[in-house]
Amino acid sequence: MTTTGASAELSVSPATAEELRKMDAYWRACNYLCVGMLYLLENPLLREPLKAEHIKNRLLGHWGSDPGQTFTWVHLNRLIKKYDLDMIYIAGPGHGAPATLSNSYLEGVYSEVYPEKSEDVAGLQRFFKQFSFPGGIGSHCTPETPGSIHEGGELGYSLSHGFGAAFDNPDLIVTVVVGDGEAETGPLATSWHANKFLNPKTDGAVLPILHLNGYKIANPTILARISPEELESLFRGYGWTPYVVEGDDPAKMHVLMAEVLEKCVTEIRDIQAKARAEGATVVRPRWPMIILRTPKGWTCPKELDGHKLEGSWRAHQMPIMDPKTNPDHLKLVESWMRSYKPEELFDESGKLIPELREMAPSGTRRISGNPHANGGELRKPLDLPRFQDYGLKVEEPGQTEVSSTDTLGHFLRDVVRKNMTSFRVFGPDETASNKLDAIYEASGKRWLAEMEASDADGGNLSIDGRVMEMLSEHTLEGWFEGYVLTGRHGFFSSYEAFVHIIDSMFNQHAKWLEKSKLELRWRAPISSINLLITSLVWRQDHNGFTHQDPGFLDVVTNKSPEVTRIYLPPDANCLLSVADHCLRSVDYINVIVADKAPHLQYLNMDEAVKHCTKGIGIWDFASSDAGADPDVILACAGDIPTSEALAAVAILRERCPELKIRFINVVDLFRLMPEHAHPHGLSDQEFDGLFTTDKPVIFNFHAYPSLIHKLTYKRKNHANFHVRGYKEKGNINTPLELAILNQVDRFNLAIDVIDRVPGLMTTAAHTREWLKDEITDSVNYAHENGIDRPEIRNWKWPAGSDKS
Repeated sequence: MTTTGASAELSVSPATAEELRKMDAYWRACNYLCVGMLYLLENPLLREPLKAEHIKNRLLGHWGSDPGQTFTWVHLNRLIKKYDLDMIYIAGPGHGAPATLSNSYLEGVYSEVYPEKSEDVAGLQRFFKQFSFPGGIGSHCTPETPGSIHEGGELGYSLSHGFGAAFDNPDLIVTVVVGDGEAETGPLATSWHANKFLNPKTDGAVLPILHLNGYKIANPTILARISPEELESLFRGYGWTPYVVEGDDPAKMHVLMAEVLEKCVTEIRDIQAKARAEGATVVRPRWPMIILRTPKGWTCPKELDGHKLEGSWRAHQMPIMDPKTNPDHLKLVESWMRSYKPEELFDESGKLIPELREMAPSGTRRISGNPHANGGELRKPLDLPRFQDYGLKVEEPGQTEVSSTDTLGHFLRDVVRKNMTSFRVFGPDETASNKLDAIYEASGKRWLAEMEASDADGGNLSIDGRVMEMLSEHTLEGWFEGYVLTGRHGFFSSYEAFVHIIDSMFNQHAKWLEKSKLELRWRAPISSINLLITSLVWRQDHNGFTHQDPGFLDVVTNKSPEVTRIYLPPDANCLLSVADHCLRSVDYINVIVADKAPHLQYLNMDEAVKHCTKGIGIWDFASSDAGADPDVILACAGDIPTSEALAAVAILRERCPELKIRFINVVDLFRLMPEHAHPHGLSDQEFDGLFTTDKPVIFNFHAYPSLIHKLTYKRKNHANFHVRGYKEKGNINTPLELAILNQVDRFNLAIDVIDRVPGLMTTAAHTREWLKDEITDSVNYAHENGIDRPEIRNWKWPAGSDKS
């Protein structure tokens, strides 16, 4: 049992002997509840001998990290009361929910949220039964767990969530217990660097506690098996001041933990006080962190049938698996539970005795009752400028080229200016690349690491910047989630090919939102996650095949329709309208797909607002079917597919003037779904009115073609849907050449129309041949000159042809 680093000079007073006695008793109560959740169906306080029928039929859960976590929580409670701390707790070990649940119950919060889990024998029995039980709750900190903002269903995100919670929360301390198995994940390893982005003047603090209990499911953990010197050097290299607390004797460990934890808290407050003093210069501090080394499954039986249990991988999940059928093992479970002396901890009614109830903080100072862990209670709407004021003047469609994301950047710049303590922009070193650099006029990039003189020349680095850039999509998404889960707002931009890095993080947050929104009325709505996907598949002229993957949209459509939205605005004014809507929304993950390169602009602001409000609509200027049945529907979703579809229309209207074309643009992708399958879905009547029930539909889509079929397969006219999209063909191509390879180009689209409209194949045979020649000429020109032909690059919608 040792301490290292600055802990060798501890000068703070430890807890009193009486405090330590009560803390140990409270800890025993927590551990008793943890074991009770794992095993007991009845007889919650062991007021009769334990019998097989008192044991659950299926034993599901994890014990290994629970006692170390409850030990930490009990010590945090003492300091919360002593210093009136505002603190939340994030449980990194994936299945360590019993630790959080037991404390929530003992603090009284759980019974307040769920009155049927009352603080008496009957309520305790219901509390135990629900754990890992059909109709009950899971074994990690699901949204049902008061005090949690971190689900833990996938390991690696606890520390980044903690930093997200601390940003712009100057009085908050976020204690993050990092499991040593979790510490082996890439996202967690990267998030240790978040200390270079935490401003001690304006942000709260994060206190990481690396819980080394030595084992994962069946293997030792890496950080538990390297030398103490190497381990401490690792964290010093990350920029932390590590303190080590280790041992297995509870009495000695309580004394040591009280000293070290108090040292860390006072050090945090000292760092913040110095940074917040008048005239102080803010520098990056070395924040404290704790390495807590305890046995795996601390306080469970030492052995089972001759095998080591406590301090072994065998204590990771259920230490004793067969008490229901093995009488000896049943007695061992009983003696284990009685070792915590529940008769000393709970009164006759089944409630924690008064002297121990006093150990917990009160009101919103209780960790499990802290309002930051239910961030919707603290959320305030953004102060948004009028997005219409940033719109482009469009007198005729398709005449001018502008970067839509550049236009959006000017709007976001002023969103930042008006919300300097509640809005952040996230992006992996791509804010400028994605043409959002106007934001830097309002705020620079957060940076507390070293700066060089040359950084002043366009570096935009700032200790108080609102732009969060780090080349780790995992860390950024974790920050963003922690930020909105505690009541704030944000915006994330990413290259399309690499947004897949956060696929599983998106999945976890979507599940959290669905559960919170549909089942938990006590969780207040939180701001939406807003993801801008740009640098798109169709504009990877030098990056090539590796950067061509629009499949994130497929991932999004697999999640609950209650929490997912996908928008493909075709131009800048539509992007502004969509962005404003998304920033105002709550409880969604909004995915916006918009390319950063200059593209033709089609709709004026009034038209854009109407179009985005509908989410899907006929563009009259590109249609020639007014007052008649169309011969063909040419539909599109996405800015580049839209421009190619319009070019195809222009060709067809010139060469096949009798052809009646209906042009449909889709902004809100989920409008294609039936209304019973998604809240934004069109009714069958609306859908059939747009797409007809019998005409060919050529659909030019931004992503993989199968997705449109997935969304429309139940529609009457689905058999006539012919979708063009990305088909995994590409390399170093010009824009048109890549479109041709995947048959989303104007020439292939026009050929598709000719082939599918009855009678047109013969009457337009000459046009078809010309289109094939155009394809050949375009590819040859690109390969010879390295650029598309001038008539392609300079193409505009024919001026004056906006009347159908």
